[in-house]
Amino acid sequence: MLYYLFEYLESEYQFPGATLFQFITFRAAIAIILSLLISTIYGKRIIGFLRQKQMGESIRELGLQGQAEKAGTPTMGGIIIILATLVPVLFVAKLDNIYVILLIITTLWMGVIGFTDDYLKIKKKDKEGLAGRFKIIGQVGLGLIVGCTMYFHSDITIKEEKVKSDVEQLSAVEGEKVSDFNPAIKSTKTTIPFFKNNEFEYSSLITWISPEMAKYSWLVFIPIVIFIVTAVSNGANLTDGIDGLAAGSSAIIVLTLALFAWVSGNIIFSDYLNVMYIPNSGEMTIFIAAFAGALVGFLWYNTYPAQVFMGDTGSLTIGGIIAVIAIAIRKEFLIPILCGIFFIETLSVMIQVSWFKYTRKKYGEGRRVFLMSPLHHHYQKKGIHESKIVARFWIVGIFMAIIAVITLKVR
Repeated sequence: MLYYLFEYLESEYQFPGATLFQFITFRAAIAIILSLLISTIYGKRIIGFLRQKQMGESIRELGLQGQAEKAGTPTMGGIIIILATLVPVLFVAKLDNIYVILLIITTLWMGVIGFTDDYLKIKKKDKEGLAGRFKIIGQVGLGLIVGCTMYFHSDITIKEEKVKSDVEQLSAVEGEKVSDFNPAIKSTKTTIPFFKNNEFEYSSLITWISPEMAKYSWLVFIPIVIFIVTAVSNGANLTDGIDGLAAGSSAIIVLTLALFAWVSGNIIFSDYLNVMYIPNSGEMTIFIAAFAGALVGFLWYNTYPAQVFMGDTGSLTIGGIIAVIAIAIRKEFLIPILCGIFFIETLSVMIQVSWFKYTRKKYGEGRRVFLMSPLHHHYQKKGIHESKIVARFWIVGIFMAIIAVITLKVR
């Protein structure tokens, strides 16, 4: 809203300082400050409200150190993250930008699914919460919305750099400077890290049958988007097991994605770094900045000993947003690296369950690879304090984020 107000003041009255709101970096700074203030100041009131409504966590006895003390801690703290993200976005972002719209839909969609799950667990005393099939249906539904929007919406395009010889020929003929980029086009191209020619076209997975199959590439693209959204949201959900782990790891991921979004949406830096230029994607930096501020502000109350848990309201929302951002900026193949913590946590569960079932079938008794899964519980079982586990996971997350950033130049 403020963006449009200052745009009007600048065009009609040449209001001093109004042009600042044209800069993404300035609005991103405002967004992160606002989200930090909202999450820290109003977060305490929301926690008090949740405590008053007896929205306390019921802890299952798993034999973990310090587990009993967590019983009754307010959950559904993801509401803090959602509000602290959306309010600044509504104030300073361009609300007609398709990427911003898509992220707002993602936040509300996954927030409703997570909230329903938490509500059933707490108020209805249903330990299982929302049935797994309904969670999957919700995640698939979001993936379908995102995939269809990315594939069919006319405002989601890329611009490819012109071949140098073509630019030189045009300049010589016309005697004037020409753009280094071709006109915006619809494309399912994405990027693969560490490869020299690091662009990958999803349609190539089907055009080997016949070049005419390119018009059916949505049959490949949309299911892949659905898989990514589902996998990352579940990965974030599994990571949310000890105080500060999911929020802190997500903040590292999100700040890295902000850099990628800003570079991808900036024609000068995308050209300099030889990164795919995605028109209008820079506006996502506003949303990501607000989201990062919300996560850091939430950590104020979520670090050990936690005063509030994010619940599925927060974890499913976090995973969904991260997945959609990565897909929108064509960096989904970076997810196993950038979201390495989510990936390792999910992998530990898959290994544990698969090995247990295999050994039970073969030997009649299930055996375990880890003392307990997800992985952070394995280290708890080994007697390591959860604050130390969280700090070390954050360090690993920072290391993975650095590797992800290096892919901008290392190919």
